[in-house]
Amino acid sequence: MNIQQLEYIVAIDNYRHFVHAAEHCNVTQPTLSMMIRKLEEELSVKIFDRTKQPIVPTAIGRQIIDQAKVILREASRMNEIAKHFNGDLSGELRIGIIPTIAPYLLPHFVNPFVTNYPEIKLHVSEMITERIIHELKLGNLDAGIIASTSEESSLQEIPLYKERFYAFVSRNTGLYAKQYILPADIEPNELWLLEEGHCFRTQIQRLCELSRNSQFGSSFSYRSGSIETLIRMVERNGGITILPEMAVMELSEERKKHIRNFRFPEPAREVCLIVNREQMKTRLIDALKTGIISFLPPEIFQKEIEMRVL
Repeated sequence: MNIQQLEYIVAIDNYRHFVHAAEHCNVTQPTLSMMIRKLEEELSVKIFDRTKQPIVPTAIGRQIIDQAKVILREASRMNEIAKHFNGDLSGELRIGIIPTIAPYLLPHFVNPFVTNYPEIKLHVSEMITERIIHELKLGNLDAGIIASTSEESSLQEIPLYKERFYAFVSRNTGLYAKQYILPADIEPNELWLLEEGHCFRTQIQRLCELSRNSQFGSSFSYRSGSIETLIRMVERNGGITILPEMAVMELSEERKKHIRNFRFPEPAREVCLIVNREQMKTRLIDALKTGIISFLPPEIFQKEIEMRVL
């Protein structure tokens, strides 16, 4: 029995497919299958039921896989202990970040982070919250940057910052004449939203007390994954959209004329790092947190009034 065999059975449990598991482990499918059969012969049990598609663990296989995960975590901990003793900040960090944060946060901290921590290799992918959580549980990501809470007990959330929500309104809407607006002032038929699956859409629906089945007009339907596209739709076609604070900071002075504040308590979202509670890269995660907070615009932290976190 060896660590490699344990990695193989965990990969198959994650992917439920021999070929996909082999690709993940960077080995051929015959090699992976042979190594698992050797492990089964050594233990005198069948770990996987190969008669079912997708492949599933047997009852005893489930117990063995769970124990393999414990062993692999402890093996990884040995490397972390050695790195901590040597003051070593090196390795890979695989990060998932949601699209409504990525274009506004990454430019602030990536270059300074890479400069300050040249031995840490960042691999960043944009994906929605649901997929980030899925990839974290599979072990394909080390951390996620999200703006919603997770009910997964195996995951830990590390707060980074809060950012207000603002309304971006067209000159053609009555809200343009107001200095402050209330969520109740927003007409659903004039509201441009991101497509389903984005937590930002859900937060705006919650803010405006809209149900999932709310009608947003009958003659035109548009789905977007881009905040910039929503801004352009308001500019060209009228209506209103909601923007997070970091996005507002990137607007030109001309575009900022369309920004309106919400009345107290201002709606906001909390951006956080999300990691597996038993992850082994604690020092790297701490460096990531410090790097993000250190290079954020100072305006983000200048909030003395109460906010309503959605």
